[in-house]
Amino acid sequence: MKILQRLNRDAERWALLVFYVMLVMTMAVEVLRREIFSYSSIWGEEVVRYSFIYLAWIGAAAAIKDRAHIRIDVIMHYLSPRLKALLYIFGDLVMVGVAIIALYWSFETVAVSWKFGSVSHGLRISLVWFLLAVPIGFALMLLRLTQSLVRDFRSLRDGTPVYEGDKLFD
Repeated sequence: MKILQRLNRDAERWALLVFYVMLVMTMAVEVLRREIFSYSSIWGEEVVRYSFIYLAWIGAAAAIKDRAHIRIDVIMHYLSPRLKALLYIFGDLVMVGVAIIALYWSFETVAVSWKFGSVSHGLRISLVWFLLAVPIGFALMLLRLTQSLVRDFRSLRDGTPVYEGDKLFD
């Protein structure tokens, strides 16, 4: 149980750290190779590109977990806790619908790549591994949206203030 709690708390953070370090290190190596040796590789460019894609999708799930997506919440300051909870629930439900549709359609792209054996140009690795970033991201988003909905319904039931995440500006 402790492992699941740790994964729930830190899974996205560790994945984001791995992809970010991979992106920065590869980019640094490629810049040095280009400037010092006047040579660059196509694989370095691909590693950076696909690391960035994974960063974006995993980061979106992490932002849902922490309620850190950019939003304009001026109106939220004037709402009662109950109405605020209902509004967050409505937004999460809309996002669940979008995520389910996107998850469904993203698997089609992965399936086509799998069927035809597409590989990346530089790394010569199956594109399935890179295209999976989108369904993995939306699956993580659905998990975090489910957790958010449970948390918000609990707040609504108990009459406690809804979790709003950390504020960037006050």
